[in-house]
Amino acid sequence: MMLILGVITLAAGTFAFRWAGPALREHVHFSPRAVRLLETGAIVLIAGLVAVTVLPLGTSDLGLAMPLGVAVAGLLAWRGQSTLVVVLAAAATTATLRLLGVA
Repeated sequence: MMLILGVITLAAGTFAFRWAGPALREHVHFSPRAVRLLETGAIVLIAGLVAVTVLPLGTSDLGLAMPLGVAVAGLLAWRGQSTLVVVLAAAATTATLRLLGVA
């Protein structure tokens, strides 16, 4: 029961955030400098998340498969591919390298 309640709460929160962006865009205006800072902050946050997720931080050796999968994802994202293509390519690259024994 707690799991279902947690999923429903997260779904409602996600919906609220997705709704709030377009709804508030009409009422809240930021300066161009603030917009640049927010965009840069989002990029830094995502880069930090990728680094913490991909790089081994003393817990275990991840080998080359995961960093190479992330490199493929980064290249595809930089080339403007859709998020679905980026995620599937990264997963396929990592899985294939692990299947071939490149842990």
